[in-house]
Amino acid sequence: MAQAADASRTIILTVDDDPGVSRSVARDLRRRYGESYRIVRAESGQSALDALRELKLRGDLVAVILADYRMPHMNGIEFLEQALDVYPGARRVLLTAYADTNAAIDAINVVDLDHYLLKPWDPPEEKLYPVLDDLLETWRHTEHRAVPVTKVVGHRWSARSSEVREFLARNQVPYRWYSSDEPEGRRLLSAAGADGLRLPLVITPDGTPLTEPEDQDLAARVGLATTPAADLYDLVIIGGGPAGLGAAVYGASEGLRTVLVERSATGGQAGQSSRIENYLGFPDGVSGAQLTDRARRQAAKFGAEILTAREVTALEINGAARTIRFSDGSAIAAQSVILATGVSYRQLDAPGVAELTGCGVFYGSALTEAPACQGHDVYIVGGANSAGQAAMYLARGAKSVTILVRGSSLSASMSHYLIQQVMDAPTISVRTTTVVEAAHGSGHLEQLTLRDTTTGHTELVDAQWLFVFIGAAPLTDWLDGTVLRDSRGFILTGPDLTADGQPPAGWELDRPPYHLETNVPGVFVAGDARAESAKRVASAVGEGAMAVMLVHRYLEQS
Repeated sequence: MAQAADASRTIILTVDDDPGVSRSVARDLRRRYGESYRIVRAESGQSALDALRELKLRGDLVAVILADYRMPHMNGIEFLEQALDVYPGARRVLLTAYADTNAAIDAINVVDLDHYLLKPWDPPEEKLYPVLDDLLETWRHTEHRAVPVTKVVGHRWSARSSEVREFLARNQVPYRWYSSDEPEGRRLLSAAGADGLRLPLVITPDGTPLTEPEDQDLAARVGLATTPAADLYDLVIIGGGPAGLGAAVYGASEGLRTVLVERSATGGQAGQSSRIENYLGFPDGVSGAQLTDRARRQAAKFGAEILTAREVTALEINGAARTIRFSDGSAIAAQSVILATGVSYRQLDAPGVAELTGCGVFYGSALTEAPACQGHDVYIVGGANSAGQAAMYLARGAKSVTILVRGSSLSASMSHYLIQQVMDAPTISVRTTTVVEAAHGSGHLEQLTLRDTTTGHTELVDAQWLFVFIGAAPLTDWLDGTVLRDSRGFILTGPDLTADGQPPAGWELDRPPYHLETNVPGVFVAGDARAESAKRVASAVGEGAMAVMLVHRYLEQS
């Protein structure tokens, strides 16, 4: 059984099957090193390996391992050989009797033994401490760094691995990525008792291993809030993009008990943007992640709750209360609601694309994949600002970036400043009147079939990376039967509900709906989900603030 003290320090591990000897070694180690190192002792090779694996998962550092040679079931050399796989950088010492000196010498070649000590080691000031002082000095001059963050072990072409990395990155959760094909990734898999067939393996900062975790479980384990603190709120905001975050800042700062519910990660599509250059107040541009992080912290500062990885499935009207129902069946109630659900990228309807999504085909910028694009040919489908921003970002390291546009030019959908940047970039090319006819690959994207929509000519090109930005669809199907929408699913508000001069069916108030109010009193819309919205970050933030102003007006009259 392993025993330990303070968990905040680098570790010296000692293992001996004789309890008296084990305690004696640990006592001498604590006397000299206890203030600077955590002393862990074990009484069998197996329990010591279990302790090492647990320490590995938690990201703790092990500087020195001392093992007795003569132990039943697993001798000291066998233990150190397995310990080498878990902590290859730790210094290794074998404790042995004089009769086993030859075995200790042989172990120098077998397990790269750093030193062996003869028992007894009294006095430790002469026989133990000088040896360990030298080993610790050597270890300190080797680069070692604790990793008290979330670790993700996955495969380059694992779709779920990519999704988990994107989820953590967009929620500003620090993590380190380890390929399952590399030594450290294999060591972490072994420490967690995982075979690597189901990926990703996520190891939380406290050392808990999670295999292929769902977003909600992952969010809860890495410190994101997933459970509401109350049953009733003044304001529930559904969606954490710029509109939702803007509403959360203004709602909470003006005294409303506010909760924002986000199904994936705050920031929405804007949060995935590598650089937004036309947002007021940022003349040098700002990344979507930076803007999202600032807005999230600002909302939290004013007291807004932010729930992550919670999917809303229904909006129910119960008298003056509006009930928000989650996918797990739980619910919260609110006096008012702001729908800021935004939009999602439309799916590319071409053979092979669905099967390769997450394995070379990505929707949105997927900035976590950018480093892997270094030196490769990258293709981008789409002609709006999001596609241009992604092209500029990926062009920093990619061998080439090709933008595929269905139309005859970029001018119809991309801002002028961004078109100029794209045209001036030497590694970016634009192919107009071109669509993806099919995607090909075994396990990951390898080739694309491109078709010229004018001539009908097709071409097969090598490609490992395809990023898709082909328009957006509102995330509003769950509102069917409750809130009125147009033929494309965008939510109707204000004047659009009274085009014939009459209030919408079922409207019982003696006033018309406010500008951002739906056909349900007290339910408002802000941002891209609203019919005929501007589809710009600045306008979304402004609508979030305006919606809160209208919420106040509604609550005062209720």
